[in-house]
Amino acid sequence: MMSVWIAAVTCTAWIVGSVLWVELVRDAYHVLAHRVPFLYRQHVWHHRVFRRDLTFASAEIYCKAQWHNDLPECLVMLLLSFGAWYLCYWQTPAYQWAALAGTAYTMMFLVSCIARGSGSEWARETTDLTHMPGAFTSPPARWFVNRTYHWRHHFDDDNAYFCGTFTLVDKLMGTALALKGKTIAVTGASGTLGRSLLLHLHQAGAKVIALSSKSAPVTLNVDGKTLAVKTVSWQVGQEADLSQLLEKVDILILNHGINVHGERTPEAIARSYEVNTFSAWRLMELFLATVRTNEDIATKEVWVNTSEAEVSPAVSPLYELSKRTLGDLITLRRLDAPCVIRKVILGPFKSNLNPIGVMNGDRVAKQIIALAKRDIRNIIVTINPLTYILFPLKEFFISLYFRLFSRSGSLSASGDRAELPKLKVGIKG
Repeated sequence: MMSVWIAAVTCTAWIVGSVLWVELVRDAYHVLAHRVPFLYRQHVWHHRVFRRDLTFASAEIYCKAQWHNDLPECLVMLLLSFGAWYLCYWQTPAYQWAALAGTAYTMMFLVSCIARGSGSEWARETTDLTHMPGAFTSPPARWFVNRTYHWRHHFDDDNAYFCGTFTLVDKLMGTALALKGKTIAVTGASGTLGRSLLLHLHQAGAKVIALSSKSAPVTLNVDGKTLAVKTVSWQVGQEADLSQLLEKVDILILNHGINVHGERTPEAIARSYEVNTFSAWRLMELFLATVRTNEDIATKEVWVNTSEAEVSPAVSPLYELSKRTLGDLITLRRLDAPCVIRKVILGPFKSNLNPIGVMNGDRVAKQIIALAKRDIRNIIVTINPLTYILFPLKEFFISLYFRLFSRSGSLSASGDRAELPKLKVGIKG
């Protein structure tokens, strides 16, 4: 019985491995097609085909794109697919047939490519799924390339989002999220982490906006020079005043908060929840209400600093309670959110909120941005190894519980310009 189980596992491993291998070859070819001039001259046909709504400009150009780009890509995949077979032949010859799964997989792409290049409408509709027009029904996927994910390669940044089926290569390369040219607003911009995020986002090519409760403009030190950042002053309880600004924002980073430390008065309770929980939730809902078009679904995001307090003590009970509540609300909202929502789970970094923190705020900001560019949806930066175990478990089971015992919503499916239901946010005081 054990030998049968080992044989089944070995066979499956070669089948899956050979398919993953040819997908890696395809993604590597795509990256090279944007780096090597000769390959790019062929690949550019693919980029000439589609309009922003993914309808193609010309049936003739679409067919030519198959011969100039897709066919050479498939032939390279086919040739290198025998690499997996050759390795298997020398390592475990009894399973060499299983390693040909990647070759068979590639042949399906080759046949469909030839059919599309020959003008088959049926082949286009059944095999070119990431280029089908119509309303997006979900945000960019995490592990598999859907239409929303691939749209960004054509119309957000063609030097990112290279993957064709699995998103692994983009995650490894840090090209799963492009920040260049994005308008990014950061709350808590006057604090230690807020300033560091603004600095590194600016250096990544983003257009940054500082959202601060202070009236003084936020400035950054960039290469020894002072850079004045566009600063918008706002106050907790007046989130609706930012609604017009949020229409023009691509990524909203919710980073503001307070820490009343050991206080437990009614005023401290009310203030902690108002700032740490409900203010962030109101801003998030205002931002999500701006997600209306395919482009919004593909490119808009919210990053929420919920803190390591979601799963471990912060030596500040009200900070823990208010941040955990925010974390659970975000987990619930992510089930039906019209765009990507990332959680930022941070350990103790030195700041005005936490003067005894041990991590450097600038390094924390760098790691947050690096992980976001790898499309990590739960960004954990901490010195506590338990958080890397406890948080994913907590998030999985809480998300599962919410999914099972709450009703779902959905994106509008009536067209590219269809508006999502608008939420009226009532704010008191």
